[in-house]
Amino acid sequence: MKKLLLISLLSIGLFANENVDKALEYIEKQEFKKAYILLEKESKKGDGKAQYNLGVMYAIGQVVNQDYKKAKELYQKSADQGYAEAKYNLGVMYDKGLGVQQDYKKAKDFFQKSANQGFAKAQFNLGVMYDNGIGVQQDYKKAVELYQKSADQGVAEAQYNLGIMYVNGLGVKQDYKKAKIFFQKSANQGFAKAQYNLGVMYENGIAVKQDYTKAIELYLKSADQGFVEAQYSLKILCKEHPEIYTQ
Repeated sequence: MKKLLLISLLSIGLFANENVDKALEYIEKQEFKKAYILLEKESKKGDGKAQYNLGVMYAIGQVVNQDYKKAKELYQKSADQGYAEAKYNLGVMYDKGLGVQQDYKKAKDFFQKSANQGFAKAQFNLGVMYDNGIGVQQDYKKAVELYQKSADQGVAEAQYNLGIMYVNGLGVKQDYKKAKIFFQKSANQGFAKAQYNLGVMYENGIAVKQDYTKAIELYLKSADQGFVEAQYSLKILCKEHPEIYTQ
């Protein structure tokens, strides 16, 4: 089963607020206490961007004690003002049952609202729900459509999932060449599963010229991130072709 992305963190937002912008600068500098003071002040004034970012601090327990219910309350206030990131994070909370009772339909609704605003992570998570039939009727074509929108915005997990869809012919005609293209895009961003699958393609000459050296290179990158399948494949391939690589 394909997994969803988790809570989205820092948000620069679209509307100018000097104090909130300063708070985000403090967060980037890891001066979290100063950031919290400003965000709390602006949140009480009803600033949606401040409410969202303060919600993130409560969700991850940054400076304050972790409090999902407080995070949910702040996300809701921000979402009511139209913040796509807040809607996305509410979706994650309902999907995982964080501070709320787990409810896949509500998660889907919030992901849909966020995705409708073009938020890439929400498009990806909504795609996963359609792919796996979670909170919705399974629909591979809809999943592919959403993955594509997310992948076009550079989400590595969406690029990887598109590759999987093309490998298996789910919602699209099976096409190993397109699968390779999407695995490559994802692998270029350092996504371990994509590096592994691309390695498999090079090892077996699937949609590419067989290249053991390239396969080993990709397995190494994936294995270095702790991906067990890559570690195993690397061991086997190096044993079979010690002239290429010796650990």
